Amino acid sequence: MQWTLVIPLKPLVRAKSRLAPAAGDALRPGLALAFAQDTVAAAAACAAVRDVVVVTDDARAGHELATLGALVVPDTPQAGLNAALAHGETVVRATRPRAPLAALNADLPSLRPAELARVLTAAAAFPRAFLPDAAGIGTTLLSAAPGTELLPAFGAASRARHRASGAVELPLDGVGSVRQDVDTGDDLRTALTLGVGPHTAKATAGLVLVD
Repeated sequence: MQWTLVIPLKPLVRAKSRLAPAAGDALRPGLALAFAQDTVAAAAACAAVRDVVVVTDDARAGHELATLGALVVPDTPQAGLNAALAHGETVVRATRPRAPLAALNADLPSLRPAELARVLTAAAAFPRAFLPDAAGIGTTLLSAAPGTELLPAFGAASRARHRASGAVELPLDGVGSVRQDVDTGDDLRTALTLGVGPHTAKATAGLVLVD
């Protein structure tokens, strides 16, 4: 099964606000872009991925991610993460109504294509499935099989909401790069320990995290 991934991205000026205490406010937009670039590049390199759709209104991010092969769709609803994902789903299924879809966070700088393929292969067994984040509270990936609505419920405590919505939690080990999103300085330290992509490596070169 070849998946279409839908990745939402806030305008960079508003992204990753919780990183400001650790990395400084001036570096936040560049870090958010680097995370997204490494996420998109790894996703596009995954054997289980047909294409990547990024939903964003940020012109700089849109340009940079398009050069990595993503289809960039304007965030027409401008009503938050879940509305952006639903919009991306509508755009994809307007031309491919039976496309298998997965929503993926844009802040997975350690993402490894082989681990993503494992998650998507496991998700293919269910109408809807999700992968909890490393903290065990949120969600980094939500999948919907052909003909099934995505029904995203991202945000605080999304693990519980996705489970309550009927999505199956994927109990996978060895896919830490797909679970390690980055919101805080501690998250970034963990991602750097796992190993990050080239854009994040460049953006964090010489960076001293203070929290």
